[in-house]
Amino acid sequence: MKNIWIIVAALVALGAIIYVVSSDSFSVTNNDRQTGPEVEVPMPVEPDDGIGDVAEPLPEDSGSEEKAEPVTTIGESAGGEDIVAYHFGEGGKEVLFVGGVHSGFAPNTVAVAENLIEELESGSIDLPEDVRVTIVPNLNPDAPRAVNTLAGRLNENGVDLNRNFDCEWQEEGVWQTQAVSGGEEPFSEPEAAALRELVDDNDFDAVVVYYAAAGGVFASNCRGGVLPDTATLTGLYAEAAGYTAFEEFDFYDITGDMVNWLASEEIAAISVLLSDHQNDEWAKNKAGIEAVLEFVAE
Repeated sequence: MKNIWIIVAALVALGAIIYVVSSDSFSVTNNDRQTGPEVEVPMPVEPDDGIGDVAEPLPEDSGSEEKAEPVTTIGESAGGEDIVAYHFGEGGKEVLFVGGVHSGFAPNTVAVAENLIEELESGSIDLPEDVRVTIVPNLNPDAPRAVNTLAGRLNENGVDLNRNFDCEWQEEGVWQTQAVSGGEEPFSEPEAAALRELVDDNDFDAVVVYYAAAGGVFASNCRGGVLPDTATLTGLYAEAAGYTAFEEFDFYDITGDMVNWLASEEIAAISVLLSDHQNDEWAKNKAGIEAVLEFVAE
């Protein structure tokens, strides 16, 4: 009998312990009783395995200034190829360099422009702080590679782009003794129109255009005489590069010429004619380019 009471006492004690433990871990809610506030059930803590976490978005940098793109597309050729321009510097004085007007005829004119891009990118040419440079390395990407032949001068429409600008334009021009098409009207060709729009959208202080082949630097002039800055640029480039300076191109009559049209727009512009159709003569032309940049920066 004594053992029975011992067992009953043990069961009562065990029940009390279970009640205390349960009271600490779970809430007791009874809508019929108003004896105290509801006790919150503590939720188990899951291990942090990273699954399902969503990172907070980074705040947008609203204070950053928008900068000009280093490469832009200024238009399309007659054959649908992009005509691109490369831009360097943020200065208020602007210089434009153009290669590849006759890219198949004189591929070295493209090479000079590409060398200029590479050296500006690498810092091998010191760009003055107040100067911005734009380079169109290949104005005529459709021209077939036909060195020193008429075919290499023409665009997809069979037009010589250097006869399609609005200075003494004619529908039929000449290259040496051969007749060439100047297009249906000035700027009828998309390449010439793209160059005109680039000039209209910017305030170029000087323009240098590469051709071949005479080994000289030629001033621009469209019925108004040579601009003073054009005369200065002609002499500076020629002296630095070791070319001959010419006041005008008078080997034969030309119509619709690009640099002469630039002269009519009151922009100082020179033609640099390389010595042949293959060699870019980079060391010479680098010196001429640096002379132009220094002059414009003054």
